[in-house]
Amino acid sequence: MIEATGLTKHYGAKTAVDSVTFSVKPGMVTGFLGPNGAGKSTTMRLVVALDRPSSGAVTVNGKRYADLKAPLREVGVLLDAKAVHTGRSAINHLRALAATHSIGRARVDEVIGLTSLDSVARKRVGGFSLGMGQRLGIAAALLGDPATLILDEPVNGLDPEGVIWVRNLTRFLASEGRTIFLSSHLMSEMAQTADHIIVLGRGRIIADAPVRDIVALATGNAVQVRTPDAERFAALLAAPDVVVAHDQPHLLQVTGLTAPQIGELAARNGVVLHELAPQAGSLEDAYLALTKDEVEYHAGGIAR
Repeated sequence: MIEATGLTKHYGAKTAVDSVTFSVKPGMVTGFLGPNGAGKSTTMRLVVALDRPSSGAVTVNGKRYADLKAPLREVGVLLDAKAVHTGRSAINHLRALAATHSIGRARVDEVIGLTSLDSVARKRVGGFSLGMGQRLGIAAALLGDPATLILDEPVNGLDPEGVIWVRNLTRFLASEGRTIFLSSHLMSEMAQTADHIIVLGRGRIIADAPVRDIVALATGNAVQVRTPDAERFAALLAAPDVVVAHDQPHLLQVTGLTAPQIGELAARNGVVLHELAPQAGSLEDAYLALTKDEVEYHAGGIAR
């Protein structure tokens, strides 16, 4: 388990992490989301003692990371896949890490196989693609067979097969009772991988809940209605708190009424309905709604 209490980090006048308190529990995948500059990477660095907190504390299984006697065996970390000596081969990089914790060569061979690095294991890391570098970083994180994994953007640069592999791997490890703390900008992938989500904005937690609860924030009450009498029904639906979009023939998007309310109104007025479908929200919708006021750098318009 990872536990942070009042965790704060200042860089001069800038507050990167602001009184953050959260728990990452074993047996589930906890996703860590937030816009660029929200403080996600800084928080992860604080967990593994690469930065010192200005105040507050964070522990892994009840201990500060710096106090762990064999950190590789307790916490697997991928924060920067490029933090590798580019002149070394993948196998020698892993063997060097293993030697620091008396981890045998058999385990090195095992993680090379697990991450599908067999064909490039003896090649220099400097020639690796971004995806292969990510696989090597994950192999290093798994080297000590740790109970806790902290992975910052592990699917960055991976092909679709690799993305699915990371998803299945993290969910399998969580099913074994391990603690998985995972950040990603791929909302669709996080929706399929994570059980719980922590969202950070400008250094503060703005959501900490199961995925289903966060997605519920975006569900709202939009309903898709298909009817051959769309124009008349749109007029019947009109009300101060109801928004009706009629962008396609025979199709309405209604916000402000539930599907049962719309169905009852149609029945009372003899309107034939061919479709009445509540529109489910997505994790991406919920994330954008949560962080719309927390983004430091907004995308500009498209030049025409």
